[in-house]
Amino acid sequence: MQEEKRTKKILMIILGCFLGLVWISPFYLMLTNSFKTKQELFNDTLGLPKTFHFDNYVNSAKDLNIVNTFLNSLMITVISVLIIIVFSSLAGYAIQRTKSKWSKVFYLTFVAAMLIPFQSVMIPLIAVFGRMNMLNRPGLIFMYLGFGASMSVFLYNGAMKGIPQVLDEAAIIDGASRWQIFSKVVFPMLQPTTVTVALLNVMWIWNDYLLPSLVINRPGSQTIPLTMFDFFGQFTKQWHLAMAGLTIAIIPVIVFYFLMQKQIIAGVSEGAVK
Repeated sequence: MQEEKRTKKILMIILGCFLGLVWISPFYLMLTNSFKTKQELFNDTLGLPKTFHFDNYVNSAKDLNIVNTFLNSLMITVISVLIIIVFSSLAGYAIQRTKSKWSKVFYLTFVAAMLIPFQSVMIPLIAVFGRMNMLNRPGLIFMYLGFGASMSVFLYNGAMKGIPQVLDEAAIIDGASRWQIFSKVVFPMLQPTTVTVALLNVMWIWNDYLLPSLVINRPGSQTIPLTMFDFFGQFTKQWHLAMAGLTIAIIPVIVFYFLMQKQIIAGVSEGAVK
């Protein structure tokens, strides 16, 4: 029996290592080839670079107009995530603390909205926003709120079930308003969930291509995914520059994720289990 468990454990370790290698292989190819010359890349794609050519990154940054593009992505991502956090936490608080049939209806509506694929509403959504002259960055941020609120409300609502309502009643006795109860008592206790909501939406919005391509596909206002698409179209034969550009594009969100991965796991568990 013990020997069988040991065999299963070894097999699981081998499987885990294999899956880890499969997952990391694209990043390995991208990173190593970003330091090679064009000729070296085609001659030895899998090997390590003989000489590290950092000028690939300099040239890619210039061609990507990295400062302007990075600021566009940063502005849209930060504003969108902040708005999603504020509105979703308020909605989750109102739904969880209001004991009525309508609160259940609203909650189920948010949950059901998670199942609706963007492609099914893409054309009518763009048509409506086009008539309202909102095919711009504010319109894009508003769309991100609509698509990001469902999952965020679900996580906040689940996390708030673990916060005793007695705390609300005690704050009311002390003379606190409903807004003070939420902002000073409830919301600070939702920090793991807030970090999770922020990180999941940051990774989604930062890497999103389809929605910005329909809304803000104009020179000077493009995000990193849009610029990378044009970059690949322009440098399809210069893969060493393309790999360097991809590395530049994904570094911020990867660093952000690895710094906060513990909070993601804690927040998802708190929001989904309780």
